[in-house]
Amino acid sequence: MTQPHINAIATAVPRHEAHAVFREWAEARIADPRQRKLFGRMADRSGIAHRWTVLAPPADGSQTGFNGFYGRGMPPTSARMDIYAREAPDLVMQAAAGLERLDEVTHLVLASCTGFIAPGIDQIVARRLGLSPSVERTLVGFMGCYAAVAALRTARHIVRSEPAARVLVVTVELCTLHLQADEEVDEILTMLLFGDGAAAAIVSAEPVGIALGTPFSATLPDSAALIGWTIGDTGFDMTLSGAVPAHIREAIASGVMQRAFGEPDRIDGWAVHAGGRTVLDAVEQGFDLAPDALAESRAVLHDFGNMSSATLMFVLARVLADRRRVANGVALAFGPGLAIEGFAYRTAR
Repeated sequence: MTQPHINAIATAVPRHEAHAVFREWAEARIADPRQRKLFGRMADRSGIAHRWTVLAPPADGSQTGFNGFYGRGMPPTSARMDIYAREAPDLVMQAAAGLERLDEVTHLVLASCTGFIAPGIDQIVARRLGLSPSVERTLVGFMGCYAAVAALRTARHIVRSEPAARVLVVTVELCTLHLQADEEVDEILTMLLFGDGAAAAIVSAEPVGIALGTPFSATLPDSAALIGWTIGDTGFDMTLSGAVPAHIREAIASGVMQRAFGEPDRIDGWAVHAGGRTVLDAVEQGFDLAPDALAESRAVLHDFGNMSSATLMFVLARVLADRRRVANGVALAFGPGLAIEGFAYRTAR
């Protein structure tokens, strides 16, 4: 049976810093000094130093950051989608510029959950990259943070059925387009996590890079309300419960993930979606991992925050660049459901 590989991964983020701007914007919304102090402490402990946004700072400094986008109330969903339609393809182009032999691409699988447009972003990207009009396109939408797994799993199935296929896998998210008017600290801390980013990868049968092994999926019982997105009049409103890390630990304790990929003591590589410090802590503690086992994930969280579906691709890019031999690796991501998606992997030459 043909063995699909991730041959290369290239990533891109916008050039505008979001983390410090968001903290200033958020603190101005919290009236209670004690709650504002609590927010500051939690932000300091987030494990995030930088996040990036497509929203430029105002040229004259006269408005609240994000190019004044949130300076005069909450903009409607239509205004947010206008920016998505313009900026998301540009960010994909930046990422794809790091790949070679795009003229040989036979399939495009694109994942995104922070915007909608028709003709779809898959068609826009295919046209701008100069891909053949005959390229087969698949759009993975609104699956959230584990959409990268779904996209890579789809590419794996394509290559296994068509060994000559060369699949371009893209993830792009503009999370900063969806800030909300919440003044509760818990809700503002949820928004603190997210940034913008894009990644592009080539998956083929060429035995170079990261070999994609067996995928797995599990939806945890009684958890549907923990993570969700609602499309409202002022963007996409996300629910992210503080109970998510505890449910992840419970899932590990129940053996649901071990049944999918085996006992953790045989795993020598971990590529975990950097959903937040507490999520990574839950995985580390639940599996009793060494302190450096999730180093790539924590580095991505520190440098970029949570970019929804693009985040795991950034982690895998570091795995690929590290060139460390991994014989039995596991990639994991968590998202709406609460569902756990992943796949086994190993590194090739």
